[in-house]
Amino acid sequence: MSENAQETRIADALIQVTRLVERVFAEVGRHCELTPQQAQLLCLLTDGPIGMTDLSRLLNLEKSSLTGLVDRVERRGLVARHRDTCDRRAWHVALTEEGQRAGAETHDLVNARLEALAEDLPASDRDQVAAALVHLLAAHRRTTAD
Repeated sequence: MSENAQETRIADALIQVTRLVERVFAEVGRHCELTPQQAQLLCLLTDGPIGMTDLSRLLNLEKSSLTGLVDRVERRGLVARHRDTCDRRAWHVALTEEGQRAGAETHDLVNARLEALAEDLPASDRDQVAAALVHLLAAHRRTTAD
């Protein structure tokens, strides 16, 4: 098999996996009465507050779209914005107490559904897939950081 054919297979597989993950976020979001983007936002925030600029990059949203998303989730009482202590122009978004519960439930459901997809794979194959994906993500971070 030529190198180009293998690259195409990898690219096609990644595109299909992306669609699958988006579908999982949509299904979990419906279950939790959230939009897919709201579910993604809550999952991102389960590790702690994140600045608006970083959220914009992580969710691949323009500033105005992110502001609208955060506004809607804030009105539901799931997140709160706080000024950055080092830069008064910047804002961080954090989960509220209710948001922590919703975020944990959403995160757990997304993880469970994604893990279930690989449950038939031998552990060594799951480890290889995870390692390859971590490698791809690290390579992407290196190229976008420059």
